[in-house]
Amino acid sequence: MEFRVDRRSGVATYLQLVNQVKQALRLGVLEPGDRLPTAREVVAATAINPNTVLKAYRELEREGLVEPRPGAGTFVRRSLSNPQTAADSPLRTALAAWMTQARDAGLGREDVTALIAAVVDESFNPSGPRPGPSREDTA
Repeated sequence: MEFRVDRRSGVATYLQLVNQVKQALRLGVLEPGDRLPTAREVVAATAINPNTVLKAYRELEREGLVEPRPGAGTFVRRSLSNPQTAADSPLRTALAAWMTQARDAGLGREDVTALIAAVVDESFNPSGPRPGPSREDTA
């Protein structure tokens, strides 16, 4: 697993690491028994403070997702994967096709992310969509 840190995202670095591990667990990239990169390996790859990595790993441990094994590393305890998120699932295939349509229509990464977030909010919020800033408010 390789971590990516976006220093402009506004999300705390340790939370970015936590979220990336959770995403890998949901997608089946990481499975129980897999070893996470050592703090030293993450620091070498991302140039972040070792304490930040340790804080992320402690949070994952607190949530019961990983366990440290002294002298051996930090290992995945449980998965968050769902068969519907597997690489060969019909839903993922449909989403990949939709992404191709979105790119072909000229949507960029941020446009797609905003559109998906809006639809997710509408789908999981029974009282309807939440108002957000208009494009004029953010310009």
